[in-house]
Parts: sequence; structure tokens; C-alpha cells
Amino acid sequence: MTMPDADGPLAEQLLRLTRRVHRIQKRHLKECGVGITPAQSRLLRTLAHYDAPPRMADLAERLEVVPRAVTTLVDGLEAHGKVRRVPDPTNRRVIRIELTDDGRCALRELHRARRSAAEEILAPLTEEQRSVLGVLLDTLVDGGTGGHGC
Repeated sequence: MTMPDADGPLAEQLLRLTRRVHRIQKRHLKECGVGITPAQSRLLRTLAHYDAPPRMADLAERLEVVPRAVTTLVDGLEAHGKVRRVPDPTNRRVIRIELTDDGRCALRELHRARRSAAEEILAPLTEEQRSVLGVLLDTLVDGGTGGHGC
């Protein structure tokens, strides 16, 4: 006898919410007119967290993708003037990736688009519901470890 999957409907709701978030973010990205894909947006946001220009291998590791995927993303962003490849000052065989001024401007637009998307998604919730959701999401993101990781 098969036991019913009590968490099945909840898992489906989470998947549907994730898809909705992606659709809304994609629409807001398109509306802000920066002309980049969600994956390129993620790379730009990741790049902004480095104190010094990282290597593509560093970006691939941080994004948890294969290096070839980063090369493709950087190629597209470089073609649109958002990033540039620069030589490493200590090892000329190493290439690093840095944001351009246009890339920093795009990041500001992306931030506004993400905030607009979040506001749209959260609009039906009261402040109290948002607070509860925040606590629940923290628990899910941390995996129940209390924020200490594995």
C-alpha cells in the first residue's frame, strides 16, 4: 500500500511560485531595458560582490556552473559593454573580469527591476504575513541549520 505524499501539494506550490517569480523577474528585466538575460544578470550581481576582478574560474565556482557557461555569459556582457576582460597584474596568462561603468549602471537598473518584481509578488500579503514568510524562507534557505550551514 502506497502512503499519500503529504508534502506533494506543498512542493508543487513552491515550484509554481518559483516559476512565477522567474516570469515576473524576466518581465521586469525586459521592461527596464538593460538588454541582458536573467543568467547575465546573475553574473553581474555576482561580479559586484568581489573586491577585485575575479577570474572566470572563480565566477564559475561561485555560480556553480561549468567554466564554459561563464565564458558565454561574459562574451555576451562584454559585447554589450557591461564587463571587460583585463590582464591579471601579477600573471599575464590570467584574465580577470571587471564591471564597466555601463555594467554598474545596469546593476542599478537590475536592482530596481528586482525590487519591482518583489513588490508585485508580495503585494497580496499583509505586513504580518510578510514577516512570517520571511522567517519561514530563512528556515528553508538555511536548511533548518539555524544559519550555520553544513
